[in-house]
Amino acid sequence: MASSETVCCICALFFGGIFCTLIWTVTAKHTFQIDYENNCFKKDGESFRYISGSIHYSRVPRYYWKDRILKMYMLGLNAVHTYVPWNFHEVMPKKFVFDGDKDLEHFLQLANSTGLLVILRPGPFIDAEWDMGGLPAWILKKSNVVLRSSDPDYLAAVDQWMNVLLPKIRPFLYNNGGPIISLQLEDEYGSYFACDYDYLRHLVKLFRYHLGDEVILFSTDASSIHAVKCGTVDGLYATVDFGPTENITACFEVQRHFEPKGPLVNSELYTGWLDHWGEKHQVVATSIVTKALDTVLGLGANVNLYMLIGGTDFGYWNGANTPYAAQPTSYDYDAPLSEAGDLTDKYFAIRDVIRKLSALSEMLDVMCPSGPVKSVYPLNFVQLNQVPQGVLERDKVLSINITGKAKATLDILVENQGRISVGRYINECKGLITNLTLGKDFLTGWTMYPLDIDEAVSRGLKEKSRKPSMSSRSSAFTAPAFYIGSFDIPSGIPDLPQDTFINFPDWAKGQIWINGFNLGRYWPARGPQITLYVPRHILSTSAPNNITVLELEKSPCDVKPCVVEFVDTPVLNATVSNIFPGRKLFVGLY
Repeated sequence: MASSETVCCICALFFGGIFCTLIWTVTAKHTFQIDYENNCFKKDGESFRYISGSIHYSRVPRYYWKDRILKMYMLGLNAVHTYVPWNFHEVMPKKFVFDGDKDLEHFLQLANSTGLLVILRPGPFIDAEWDMGGLPAWILKKSNVVLRSSDPDYLAAVDQWMNVLLPKIRPFLYNNGGPIISLQLEDEYGSYFACDYDYLRHLVKLFRYHLGDEVILFSTDASSIHAVKCGTVDGLYATVDFGPTENITACFEVQRHFEPKGPLVNSELYTGWLDHWGEKHQVVATSIVTKALDTVLGLGANVNLYMLIGGTDFGYWNGANTPYAAQPTSYDYDAPLSEAGDLTDKYFAIRDVIRKLSALSEMLDVMCPSGPVKSVYPLNFVQLNQVPQGVLERDKVLSINITGKAKATLDILVENQGRISVGRYINECKGLITNLTLGKDFLTGWTMYPLDIDEAVSRGLKEKSRKPSMSSRSSAFTAPAFYIGSFDIPSGIPDLPQDTFINFPDWAKGQIWINGFNLGRYWPARGPQITLYVPRHILSTSAPNNITVLELEKSPCDVKPCVVEFVDTPVLNATVSNIFPGRKLFVGLY
């Protein structure tokens, strides 16, 4: 909510009189800002990155808004982009319609109640392959009017519209307790011939008058120097858009030319493309989209997937391009959600990319509820008050070659393989006990998360974990990840369950829990122990048994269906992984 004060009066009899105390309860104000120093957004004072998707409420019947928004939320998005088509709401001069399928406020309320933030794009021009780019045709009654410029007739119509629209939007700003974190002015204005900076300055002044100085206003342009140069002015944060086949680094370098500091933002990463009558339906391969998304996210950038769902140009709302080619009624766009809102293969592939990224940050919230510890130099486990949770192998590899660019972020997962239990060195500390260097330079400015993994698993980490899907990747290592599965043991059979052993075909190294019980570390890639002992008392015949695997080095799930196997004989003396003589009892599939 926005900052507010509640006044309570507490009264009591005191020496024959009335003694009253006034207590003010102050609710903290929500904030959403640009952190230029750390090149990110700040949401309520914390670093924030949005992964959003475009949905045009004007192309989806109100009846289905909630369904589509929920599917976007389940994809792993934390925000939605949407345009406000001026001509959709003011078909005739001064005749404004905001009910039924045009109920913008209801759409914003749905997004807010679902837990999604909103990046709003109110134009006045929106493009979007929408009729006249969202401008009402009645403006053309002034035959000499210059659209998208500081032409007085055009600005008079714009002001008239915005004087109605923007007051409706203000209560939904994030700092007022709503979901809107930023607003885009115009749309790819740098590609328009006018290049009228006075027009853009007029819009900035108009938006500030109605919405205040706290909300972020931004521009979006094609990723070329010329386009951004004519597309933004002081008071607008410049962002870019580009497709999945573009040189992503070069595109963001264009943004950096105008915004040397601040968050990287691709306001439109295209998941498909538009159609024209008489031409073949445009399709963009899922692999191309997911590769680009993975790269953008890997750079720490904010991104909007355009479109997440395309929808339908009902009535006569479709647009056209030049040389003249009209768009058809369907705006399917080969988007992750089909025109009818069905889940596609592209939807699930994008979800996997987002999960790979978001799983770590979500798990940090669960495993490290107290938040990170910040220090100039890294601290060891004791200094972080952390119980050892993993493996740190020493005396073998003391340095590695890394590649990257200036200002890249280095993430290190530090593990403890066990403290010395005898001799003079039993007082050893675990963790990063000396400073790290890159070349000859000390690395400073660390943010450290002490991870309480056992507690996280016991609290249901499986809800935030990854259900594996195969990919074509092949490398020596994969990012650390949690994997979940379950298996049933039939009830009513005498002597079940029994003690057993668990084997890890093609897994490398990690930790495993069954029903929240930490069985310990597995490391078949090193040996000699291959199997782990599973005591019967942790198994259940009355409910599914949950398995959580934390694989640290190389998961078999990326290249084939992955399993763990329960066997009746332990393997404690192998030097080659996955060799065991035991009989398979049953297999836990992931």
